[in-house]
Amino acid sequence: MKRVNTLFSFLVLFSLLLAACGGGAAGGGEAKEFVTSSGFVCPPPDPKLEVTSKQLNLFVWTEYLPTEWKECFTLVYGVQVNHDEYSSNEEMYAKLSAGGSNYDLVQPTDYIVSLMIKQGLIQKLDKSRLQAVFANMDANYMNLEFDPNNDYTLPYQAGTDALIYNADKVQNPPKRWADLWNPEYAGRMVFLDDSRIVIGMTLITLGYDPNTTDPAQLNEAKEKLKELVPRVKLFDSDSPKTALIAGDVDLGLTWTGEAFIANQEVPSITYVYPEEGAILWQDNWAIVANAPNLDAAYAWLNYTMQPNLFWLMLRDFPYINPNKGALEFAKANHPDLYEPYINSPITNPPQEAIEKGHRIKDVGEALPLYDQIWTEIKGGQ
Repeated sequence: MKRVNTLFSFLVLFSLLLAACGGGAAGGGEAKEFVTSSGFVCPPPDPKLEVTSKQLNLFVWTEYLPTEWKECFTLVYGVQVNHDEYSSNEEMYAKLSAGGSNYDLVQPTDYIVSLMIKQGLIQKLDKSRLQAVFANMDANYMNLEFDPNNDYTLPYQAGTDALIYNADKVQNPPKRWADLWNPEYAGRMVFLDDSRIVIGMTLITLGYDPNTTDPAQLNEAKEKLKELVPRVKLFDSDSPKTALIAGDVDLGLTWTGEAFIANQEVPSITYVYPEEGAILWQDNWAIVANAPNLDAAYAWLNYTMQPNLFWLMLRDFPYINPNKGALEFAKANHPDLYEPYINSPITNPPQEAIEKGHRIKDVGEALPLYDQIWTEIKGGQ
């Protein structure tokens, strides 16, 4: 009897060792668990794609990727993730247009997408390789004017550009874009370092289309901006919330995620949708033409946009999240993040603000006029 028990024990131990080493019948073993250096348990990819590339090269907005994504992707797929950052669409566009880049994925904002399509800088998506991703997208962020059938882009994050101020320090708060010209705000403002947004909101104050191609209207906006720009203390598209939270500035122009985080840190910091209408925008994933690591690019999109990974955007970059699967996952598993997000008018804008909003669009051959205005007014700072 003792001998039988010994044999039985040996067989049990042997089977456990096989399981630990990934042995056993085909398809019967559990997937290996990967844990990041921060202790985050990487979810298995669903689906798991065939990848032979050894690296993936990203060109993305500053402060826009949860740190766990890169580490998990490398652990799961054995692919080294490299990434460079940019602070404006114009910077990204200029670098890709110059050629010589080795990037696989970029994150263009809506208005620059159509231009990049025309210039052949991004390639059509193979939707058959992204079925799970498309299934998780909120229809409100799909099939927009800049890419009507989502042939080239996938929604990443959406948001608004609007007014922000610290109610404890600003006794006469702004309600309209035009209020930013108030002399009492001089030296107290932070603006996004974004030519199309700043010129666009100036055109709006003049009653013009923020996408006008009329040289006379653009010249009028330039003259109006010459009054405003010297009064702006800081232009910052990397982290405009930092100066607000620190108290170095009291008000200005910023976007959704920065406003939400600033408000969570300092509740007196208030986000206001201007009476003339906020600027609406959407950032997207796109695959660069001639991407050298195409298989890794598709694997990255499928993996990082899984609901059990994309919910991390609510934690790190709380803009308007177009991934309905991720929101449902967060609601069920991370209500501490979901509830503030869904209940805030910053990240869940009122319908009126959306209806009154303006979208920045491709201005075609008028783009050099915008660039010239920005260079001229910023050069005189």
